[in-house]
Amino acid sequence: MPISKSGVALLHRLRQTAAMSLFTEPIHTLRGDASSLDAFHGKAILAVNVASKCGLTPQYTGLEALQEQYAARGFTVVGFPCNQFGAQEPGSAEEIETFCSTTYGVTFPMMEKIDVNGEGRHPIYATLTESADAEGHSGDIRWNFEKFLIAPDGAVTRFSPMVAPEDPALVAAIEASLPA
Repeated sequence: MPISKSGVALLHRLRQTAAMSLFTEPIHTLRGDASSLDAFHGKAILAVNVASKCGLTPQYTGLEALQEQYAARGFTVVGFPCNQFGAQEPGSAEEIETFCSTTYGVTFPMMEKIDVNGEGRHPIYATLTESADAEGHSGDIRWNFEKFLIAPDGAVTRFSPMVAPEDPALVAAIEASLPA
């Protein structure tokens, strides 16, 4: 059954409201400074829940390569350390920062360690997890390095943790989301 014009308008307003809350929800940087995704508003953002002691941790290399390749064109990776999957991000903020910068040369912004699932799920991830990936998975994060591409207009595209940063589908989605 087709959606009426008023139904389409309502869906559009709901998406705009969700996008606004996604950008305005408070969070701290890894160094403890108050921030929000609004600091990156107008850019394409790749939000990734990261961990330092995971089999997927080498994805930091590809994430940093994306940062270097597209930063000047209005893109940023934003890392969200999380210790909910096999306790693979046990370190302090200082330990995480040192590991990321010395081991992988990470220059992209890192936020405070948060929960991405459960009762303590950060509100940013409460919004992000409403989106489904290409296989139709929505809801809880499955593992470290699940990726959410947030377009400048707030549209979200979700990618499985197993999708590498250099995957052609992810790269194409980033290129399509770059601001004009």
